[in-house]
Amino acid sequence: MTPLEDRATGCVAGAAVGDALGGATEGWTPEQIVERYGGRVEGVVPPFNEDWRNARPIAPYHKGDGHITDDTLMTHALIRVYDKSGGHLDAYAMAEHLVPELMGERRWIPELEAEALPLQRVFLAEKWIVARLHYGHADPREAGVGNIVNCGAAMYVAPVGIVNAADPDAAYAEAIELTGAHQSSYGREAAGVMAAAVAEAMRPGATADSVVAACLRLAKDGTRAAIEAVCETAAGLGHWDGSFEALRAAVRPFDTVADTYRDQGLGARRPSRVHSIEELPLALGFLVIAKGDVRDTVLGGVNYGRDADSIASMGGAIAGALGGLASVPQEWVEQVGTASRTDLVAPGLAIAEVARRVHADDLVRRRAHEAAFADLAHEHEHGRA
Repeated sequence: MTPLEDRATGCVAGAAVGDALGGATEGWTPEQIVERYGGRVEGVVPPFNEDWRNARPIAPYHKGDGHITDDTLMTHALIRVYDKSGGHLDAYAMAEHLVPELMGERRWIPELEAEALPLQRVFLAEKWIVARLHYGHADPREAGVGNIVNCGAAMYVAPVGIVNAADPDAAYAEAIELTGAHQSSYGREAAGVMAAAVAEAMRPGATADSVVAACLRLAKDGTRAAIEAVCETAAGLGHWDGSFEALRAAVRPFDTVADTYRDQGLGARRPSRVHSIEELPLALGFLVIAKGDVRDTVLGGVNYGRDADSIASMGGAIAGALGGLASVPQEWVEQVGTASRTDLVAPGLAIAEVARRVHADDLVRRRAHEAAFADLAHEHEHGRA
């Protein structure tokens, strides 16, 4: 396995296991999680609600027991879009390729324990893609405007970072262009920064600190301020256990979702230049505390609660890209893959091959541009002489 394949599979598998472990604790507080499971969660656990078919507010989804959620369904769908497209993606690719992925082919949905269209499982913010692009015929570049501003685009954008491996600037730009069809404001910004984080993590020699530095260099407005505040706090913490109050205090001024997670005010998830999603800064914070270790990065997100699956999935993606496939606990990969009836490694190999092809095409274009520009510069200097 090449380093590209190793880091790509580590990223995609790390994202999936974080998603599956965090699904069980999503929406709850650290205290409720400890009470339910008799201590901190250290791996795959049963659903928070044993009667998950009738439990509110998330019925009828079978979260827990190693089941991946919509974060991974969307990530794998985006990988298939890249494979079909064979090149860089833009907002129009979302309309042309991702919409059919969501509404055109039945797939095994672990949380539903049935084959279904992915559209029947994804959250309202992702259903928006189909509503706006397929039914509303919106301009793809503007279709994200008006949607719930949340982590919906950032949660599945890691493949953009793999395709632009070791080039966070290009990853940021491509993710911003692509996700205009899905998100706006700080939701779209978070997608750009998340893609950049993965692209930097793919770079040989990258560290948790270099990932954060790349994010801070590229992030704008409230997203940058939130990442800075959370990661500064995280740098002074030794372990995720015991970190939650301090991290929540750091992100609270930028988060529009209330401390009472399920009781949001009228200002929640609205466009803003001074706010940020909570999930990405926290994923980076747990990455910093864990010094890039996949297990601890993921477990921090899982036990934090709130949007645990997305926090742990983003953290797992970045840490997995840093450490490669071997850094992702093998027992988690096996348990989640078996429980979800999903190959967690093959999609990583597929996106690595796409990245290789895209890079080769980029190289041809870049060399043609360099030659053309050299001719321009030479002619200009000759004319002046």
